[in-house]
Amino acid sequence: MSTTVTTPVPTADLADQHGDQLRVCDAQFTNYGGARSFAGPVRTVSCYEDNALLHELLRTPGEGAVVVVDGGGSLATTLFGDRMATRALENGWAGVVVHGAVRDSAALATLPLGVQALGTNPRRAGKAGSGAVDVPVTFGGVTFEAGDVLHADEDGVVLLPCA
Repeated sequence: MSTTVTTPVPTADLADQHGDQLRVCDAQFTNYGGARSFAGPVRTVSCYEDNALLHELLRTPGEGAVVVVDGGGSLATTLFGDRMATRALENGWAGVVVHGAVRDSAALATLPLGVQALGTNPRRAGKAGSGAVDVPVTFGGVTFEAGDVLHADEDGVVLLPCA
């Protein structure tokens, strides 16, 4: 498997360098993973309270990518947990940004994976397989598309300007 590693750059430095050209997500995420900063090309999953498609995607080679999960901002069920994080690491994913909830937060903190989410909830998500992969998703005033380059740290989630 070929893994492309994108070296994380502090988001504040990127904001200074790129100004208004940097796309800054206004959603207020919390870091849950052991990797406090992470970066990589974006893959997207749109899924509301159902994480079957995210499970499938994380079983594939990540090649240093970051999964951006649009869960509609729901905190009623969780879309990502420690078992999925372990699978993501095994398959070469750099991180996961969840516009929704995660669980197993204590375990996530011990894993060298970038994980940001809106909050936590112990309740499992559905497994019907509804949603879509690699479609544009929009939240926090930003549209994320497959192939965008994302950087994330304690200060936020940003997308580099398109070339």
